[in-house]
Amino acid sequence: MKKNELINAVALHSNVERKVAKAVIEGTVDVILANVAKGEIVNISGFAKFFKKKRPARIGRNPATGEQIQIKAKTVAKITALKGFKDVALGAVSAPKLNTTAPKAPASAKKPVKKKR
Repeated sequence: MKKNELINAVALHSNVERKVAKAVIEGTVDVILANVAKGEIVNISGFAKFFKKKRPARIGRNPATGEQIQIKAKTVAKITALKGFKDVALGAVSAPKLNTTAPKAPASAKKPVKKKR
């Protein structure tokens, strides 16, 4: 599922306009990215944990030659799936039911039908 498909699915499931769903999804991603960039951990209970982790310098091996090499310290981005997500993804718990039907338009929003004479 791509971002536009996700936006459409969320709009349909939540019974909101597409532009509202798009704003909420993009806003959520922006907040997660900004907080992780500051070094904070973002934990969405039952879904995932987003954080950045510092890896220390270490000695490694060149797989081609077997020669020891020095690996520099670096910071990496990490996303960890939490128990609720794993349970659904692995089939231990059934997935939530999605609303896949479009909401009915109010009667006043219908276009008038022209009668043929």
